[in-house]
Amino acid sequence: MPHLGLPALSRRAFSVSLCGAATVLRAQEPEMHWALLSDTHIPENPEDAYRGFRPVENLKKAVPMVLGAKPQGALICGDAARLKGMPGDYQQLKSLLEPLSSRMPLAIALGNHDDRRNFLEAFGASQPGAQKVKDRHVLVIESPAVRFIVLDSLIMPNFTPGLLGKNQRTWLARYLDTAPSLPTVLFVHHTPDDGDGSLLDIPRLMDIIRDRRSVKALVFGHSHRYAHLAWDGIQMINLPALGYNFNDDQPVGWVDAVFTAKGATLTLRAIGGNVERDGKSVVLAWRA
Repeated sequence: MPHLGLPALSRRAFSVSLCGAATVLRAQEPEMHWALLSDTHIPENPEDAYRGFRPVENLKKAVPMVLGAKPQGALICGDAARLKGMPGDYQQLKSLLEPLSSRMPLAIALGNHDDRRNFLEAFGASQPGAQKVKDRHVLVIESPAVRFIVLDSLIMPNFTPGLLGKNQRTWLARYLDTAPSLPTVLFVHHTPDDGDGSLLDIPRLMDIIRDRRSVKALVFGHSHRYAHLAWDGIQMINLPALGYNFNDDQPVGWVDAVFTAKGATLTLRAIGGNVERDGKSVVLAWRA
């Protein structure tokens, strides 16, 4: 996820410091209720548009919806910035997200249209939950029910393919082997397929997580599509884009997600594009 993480959560309550604001959340049930966004593509210029969508206006519309859903936290799964991750993009993004970041934990993964240095300068180079992975921005967020691990697949700004790299893959394998047993959901921006613009080391990632049964799901963005399927028993969740879609048959929006030790319930919140599935939920079961 990368922008901010949480220390291990107790069943009763936890507190975090986020972008300078202290927030106390109550966790009465063993679940993680988070708003999942992806591909916000926020530009410095609010008039910037693509395919008739204005990403700034879309995020302005989504933020009150997220607040109304009352999640425990929110996560953007990469491509937070429009094209090259310019400093002005992140200042605009930070301003737009302030109503969320002042009330709840907010995590941001890095995608191919982000710039790691500019992002860290805007949001801070050190956040709770950050892991020591060389040249990568990796976070771990835990609750009594589920663990989130946000990975960094950014190679360079405005370069389509993604790569975890050996250092990050080695860290992940060791972490999964030594961390206390807890259902784990991985987040990464790039799609886990064999496309030239996808996650280039997906076979090596699958080698790591296939037999480590604590990993229950992989969540990603990048394709600007909303879909879910199972791969070797691992739930693969493709989040819709909030900034704009690539095809008229796809929604533009976000996902209201509840994770438990047994599975996840995903509810689409479409604000544009194909809204046929708006408000519809799917229930996904974890592998044993």
